[in-house]
Amino acid sequence: VQLVESGGGSAQAGGSLRLSCAASGFTFDLYAMTWVRQAPGKGLEWVSGIESGGGRTYYADSVKGRFTISRDNAKNMLYLQMNTLNAEDTAMYYCARPTGRPYSLTYNYRGQGTQVTVSS
Repeated sequence: VQLVESGGGSAQAGGSLRLSCAASGFTFDLYAMTWVRQAPGKGLEWVSGIESGGGRTYYADSVKGRFTISRDNAKNMLYLQMNTLNAEDTAMYYCARPTGRPYSLTYNYRGQGTQVTVSS
């Protein structure tokens, strides 16, 4: 299993970034996927999840209405569109294959992460 994130970088408060995750080594369309993040000095936080078929999505209260998770099963890709960014969104973002439901923080596999830094 390999998960490779990209798309992180620096943004100003109020700006947008789009994260991507390329998945390989497993049958992508059979698994729910999640995004989790870890801010400096803080623990891991579940951000968003999507069911295997993409029909249902889930969001942490802190990002609801600002972030949109999506997937392209034909391309084995997971995405996170992040709008109206604020300084509290600064973190390392990881895509992960959860052990259970897509609103779970626990996972079997996680990528190496992509850094998002938001300046106010």
